[in-house]
Amino acid sequence: MYSDQAPRAASSREALVRTGFRLLAVLATLASPAVAGPEEDAMQVVQKWAAAFNASDVDAIVALYSPDAVFLGTGSRTVVLDAKGIRDYFERALLTDRPRGARLLSHAARVLDDGAVVITGLDETTATRDGKTISSPGRVTFIVAKRGAEWKIVHFHRSGVPGRPN
Repeated sequence: MYSDQAPRAASSREALVRTGFRLLAVLATLASPAVAGPEEDAMQVVQKWAAAFNASDVDAIVALYSPDAVFLGTGSRTVVLDAKGIRDYFERALLTDRPRGARLLSHAARVLDDGAVVITGLDETTATRDGKTISSPGRVTFIVAKRGAEWKIVHFHRSGVPGRPN
């Protein structure tokens, strides 16, 4: 009788150890941070951009741009090549006709390499003037690139959809 129980006890211990290792593997997987790729990292910047736009937070939106960014906003009369020009643009754009809104309606992203992503799409910005919401459909392109440890907008262009009021 004793000899018959020994193999069962050993196999029970082995099963318990295997179960324990599986549990540890699952817990380690759940506890480790998810590793995002370049496209996901770049899209987080665009999402932060939209949140800052929606909050009319000029400081937050300007902080997303690289100091050497190239910028051509919907209302730009020239290509902007410095942070002061980007700040001036958003102070005019975001601090009037509030609340403001921006949302990406559709987009496509192309990873150029591990440190650069192009995101282009159709968007809609809104403003409130005299109590009425004004919608401005547009075409937008972001180039988001890794600058040191951070992802920054290095190029931005937005224009209205042809044939639509802006």
